[in-house]
Amino acid sequence: MADPTPAEVQQYIADGLACHTLQVEGDGRHFFATIVSAEFEGLSRVRRHQRVYQALGERMREQIHALSMKTLTPAEWAAAPQAAEPAAHHHHH
Repeated sequence: MADPTPAEVQQYIADGLACHTLQVEGDGRHFFATIVSAEFEGLSRVRRHQRVYQALGERMREQIHALSMKTLTPAEWAAAPQAAEPAAHHHHH
């Protein structure tokens, strides 16, 4: 089986999980996903990861060990520094 592209991994996750924000980076061997979903509300990190694995299903079973992820709820994402627009930091009057 060919290694999936980050776009394919992103599509797999999106197919199985309703995401508020989804970003996947990778080189074909290792992937890093930032996944923001309301479905994570009230779940522990382990349960969130299991939910993502469930979304990926069989398609990524061989590659799943190479997937790092940050799982956040929309509220956690909104409170995180990366949610700030870069432009907002530089207001010149």
